[in-house]
Amino acid sequence: MAEKALTAVVQEAYVQGVSTRSVDDLVQAMGMSGISKSQVSPLCAKIDHKVKAFLARPIEGDWPYLWIDATYVKVRQNGRIVSVAVIVAVGVNSDGRREVLGMDIGPSEAETFWTAFLRKLAAAA
Repeated sequence: MAEKALTAVVQEAYVQGVSTRSVDDLVQAMGMSGISKSQVSPLCAKIDHKVKAFLARPIEGDWPYLWIDATYVKVRQNGRIVSVAVIVAVGVNSDGRREVLGMDIGPSEAETFWTAFLRKLAAAA
């Protein structure tokens, strides 16, 4: 049970962008002996695999309503902090169920990025 809790805490911290050093501090605050960068990476690789599988899935059914939007977030690339565009498409089906249909990250909201995103979204449908 403690291992599942530790995994959940580390993965949540990873998703929230917490640094490896801060993850170690968090684990120690939970009364455990700490965690190394080499231990964090495999735990978080599971999340990356799930996200890639989600984004690669076929989009099934009819989605008559579609919202697309973008925001900018800061990420670490090649040891630097840079701002990138995150595009998200949310659809609502005929039953009223809302679902994230796609997401992508790019350097800016340039027309080429939007076009590629929408083509990829249409191909998955």
